[in-house]
Amino acid sequence: MPAPTPSAAPHTPGAWVVGSSSGIGRATAERLARDGYAVAVSGRRKELLDEVVRGITAHGGRALAVPVDVTDAASVDAAHTDITAALDGPLELLVCSAGTNVRNRWWSELTPADFDLVVDTNLNAVTRCALTVLPGFRQAGFGQIVVVSSWAGWQYMSAAGAAYSAGKTALGALVHTLNDQGGRSGIRATHLCPGEVVTDILRTRPVPPPEEETARMLDPDDVAEAISWLAGLRAKVCVNELVLTPVHNRMYVDTSAYPPREARA
Repeated sequence: MPAPTPSAAPHTPGAWVVGSSSGIGRATAERLARDGYAVAVSGRRKELLDEVVRGITAHGGRALAVPVDVTDAASVDAAHTDITAALDGPLELLVCSAGTNVRNRWWSELTPADFDLVVDTNLNAVTRCALTVLPGFRQAGFGQIVVVSSWAGWQYMSAAGAAYSAGKTALGALVHTLNDQGGRSGIRATHLCPGEVVTDILRTRPVPPPEEETARMLDPDDVAEAISWLAGLRAKVCVNELVLTPVHNRMYVDTSAYPPREARA
C-alpha cells in the first residue's frame, strides 16, 4: 500500500524520525504520532517503513514513509525535500536514531572498513540530517533535534569498542555546538544517552546477553517516552543531555557478558 500523505488539520507539526523501521526509532515514531505529530519515518528498508506507517494510520495517526540512506548526503537531502513537500505543517522535530556496531570491535580485530561504517552511520549521518533541517529551523525561529546516542556516548564503556565509542562520544560535542550556535535562533538539541535497550543491535555483541538480562533492560518504548517528554517541553527549555538506564544497570555492576580484557588488546 502506498504511504499516505498526512492530510488532517492544517498546521500539524511535523517530526522526522530517522532510523524508524525498528527499535527505538519505530517506538518513537509511534509515540509522536499519538502525541499529534505528522511523522515522517525513514530508514533503508521500505517494507518495514510501510509497516510502521500502516500501524500508525490504523490508530488514527498521520505518517508517511520516506526511505533514506543516511550514509549518502544526496539521499538525505532528497528525503528532506520530499518530507517538507508532503507535510501540511512545519517540520519542527528531527530524531536521529539510526545506529550500528560490529561484532569485531576490539583493536586486534577491527578493520578500517568497519570503523568507517560505524562512525559514518552513528556520527556523520547525524551531521547530514542536521544540515538539511537547520535552514528551515532558523527561518521558522524554532526547531528541535534529539540525537539518540548511548551510555557509551556519556561515559566510557569498554564493551562498546573503538568505533562505537568514538562516534557516540563525538555526538555529545556535536549537540553542544548545535545549542551554542542554534539557541539564538530558537533551536534546541539533546544528547540522549540510554543504557542497555532491547533492540537488534544487541545481536552484534561478541556475546549477546541472555534472556534473563534482556528482561531487565529498557524497552524502546521507555526511550520513546523520554523523547515525547523532551518534545513537549516549552520552547524556552533545552535539555542539553539526558541519561536514562535500567534500574539494574549492568554498566555499574556486571561485565561477565563481555570477553576478558586480554582478548580485546
